Amino acid sequence: MDIPLTHLDRPFDYRVPETLSEQAVVGSRVKVRFAGRLRDGLVIERTADADRDQLLDVAKVVSSEPVLSPAIARLVRSIADHYAGTFADVVRTAVPPRHAATEKATTAPRPEPVGLDASAVALGGYPDGGALLAAIRDGGRPRAAWTVVPSPTAVGDWAAGFAEAAAASLASGRGGLLLVPDARHLERLEAVCAARFGAGSFAVLSADAGPSARYRAFLAASRGQVRLVLGTRAAVFAPVADLGLIALWDDGNDSYAEPHAPYWHAREVAALRAHQESAALLLAAHGRTAEVQQLLERAWVAPVEFAPREARRQAAAVRPVAGSTARDPLAEVTRIPKDAFEVIRTGLTQGPVLVQVPRAGYLPVLVCSNCREVARCARCGQGLRDLGSGPTCPWCGPGLTAWQCRECGGRTLRNPVVGVQRTAEELGRAFPGTTVVQTSAEKPVPAVGERPAIVLATYGIAPDAAGGYAAGVLLDVDLMLARADLRVGEESLRRCLAAVAKVRPAAEGGTVLVVGNSAHREIQALVRLDPGGYAAVELAERAQAGFPPAVKLITIEGPAAAVAEVATALELPSSATQLGPFAFGSDEELHRVTLRAPLPAAAEVIAAVRTVLGVRTARKETPVRVRVDPQVLD
Repeated sequence: MDIPLTHLDRPFDYRVPETLSEQAVVGSRVKVRFAGRLRDGLVIERTADADRDQLLDVAKVVSSEPVLSPAIARLVRSIADHYAGTFADVVRTAVPPRHAATEKATTAPRPEPVGLDASAVALGGYPDGGALLAAIRDGGRPRAAWTVVPSPTAVGDWAAGFAEAAAASLASGRGGLLLVPDARHLERLEAVCAARFGAGSFAVLSADAGPSARYRAFLAASRGQVRLVLGTRAAVFAPVADLGLIALWDDGNDSYAEPHAPYWHAREVAALRAHQESAALLLAAHGRTAEVQQLLERAWVAPVEFAPREARRQAAAVRPVAGSTARDPLAEVTRIPKDAFEVIRTGLTQGPVLVQVPRAGYLPVLVCSNCREVARCARCGQGLRDLGSGPTCPWCGPGLTAWQCRECGGRTLRNPVVGVQRTAEELGRAFPGTTVVQTSAEKPVPAVGERPAIVLATYGIAPDAAGGYAAGVLLDVDLMLARADLRVGEESLRRCLAAVAKVRPAAEGGTVLVVGNSAHREIQALVRLDPGGYAAVELAERAQAGFPPAVKLITIEGPAAAVAEVATALELPSSATQLGPFAFGSDEELHRVTLRAPLPAAAEVIAAVRTVLGVRTARKETPVRVRVDPQVLD
């Protein structure tokens, strides 16, 4: 039932009247009376139990269309338990709202996909890529992490690689599910699949399509009219029958994190679903998250990648800005050094040049006013932020002592700020007569041609260039790394690799200049094009510091009194640790408790949290927000 209360998070039994028996099929929508009110519900199971004669009757069958299969119901239950949520909260995302007119409309037959035997040159061109495709085609369930070379050539065409994997699954007689983080990536994948399989041979599930179109695509999958589904985050629950493949692009993108309770992540849902339904799993990205690295180290997924040397041969030449010299004595302190102007000038002779700057709304950590060193928490080493209540660590809370810079001993802090408009003006003055194109999330530019131009874009928003950019300059990488975020290094490397992927290979003259301190591990990994090596070190450091995914981390947030009550009521295993409650953010009334537990004790800790939440909802006490392994702490 649609009741998101923890103490009522279980199935309820009702009798199906004889008059509704044929309509109340498993997965159908019904109305039932609960606590004196009619409630929405979904039929999970039908049983014949003659001894249960005291049950209330199902009041109404809203629709006999089966929209929740047993496999998806099992998945929803597992996700709710894993994230300390409720079935009702998760199923609300898994099953879209009913659109009656769409449900009743007559639909034309969908064409069968074609091109299943076409050659595989993207994913199939990698070491072990061909073997992976063969295993899928033979009906196997391989699991792989594909590290895609950041290049605009065939080896960097992740969308074509996804189409190859989908073709293998379809050829085996099974279905496929291809997931991307946003509408921009979905548009590209849809174009590739339409060219390969034929328009209309697959369904596209996206909230941006509107309620009618989304429900139509959902029904096409649930009714078996299509075997291939493309979509964004919520499409991970798409009702694909006989699922043979789940492929997910760029799992580090924060768009995969569900913003509503229970805050699940599509990568974890995809991995669990692949396991439950015995499907192949393909996690692909230019970079590598610590979560995927953990799966690799456990041998739960296998790597599909080029060695770093071969990756560097296939991609643009990446180099850091040179240090201060007699020729450019201010190289280490100026925002746009001479090297950057030279790369832009040379690149403009060959075509468009990409210049990337941190995105608008960027909120970095605090830095020392004297030496610009990032201010870090004395407990965990994460960057400090100030949202109005003084320097605070988002993980550990306010510092116990006054902050002092470890480098110079300074005690004053500042907030670094950079302006995109100022960058455009500066480059426009330096290169008069050259077209300067600005693009952002608010004013996106779909693509640029081959003519010389300076394309100024925030990270992640850069348009594609015909044939690839001649050169690229990545500005303010130091500033991008100066954020109060556990995943700041991983995220910065991911965004930089996405920019490199738009620049021509070194063999065609492609060059990328990274403006930042070359001592940063992220910049070194970018220059080497070795995201795997970076992820291994990152995972080891998180394990040492006690951060996800090496440990299970749970935050409980809400009004001070409510959080204190929860903290007192929790019965945790001895291996778990508790930090807080402490105030966070600009509102002193909001408090947070952070729980850490080794992975073997994770289920016990989550169960303890759910027990306390169940008691609180039964007593109608003030609710609190619970997040398991949060992607970002604000």
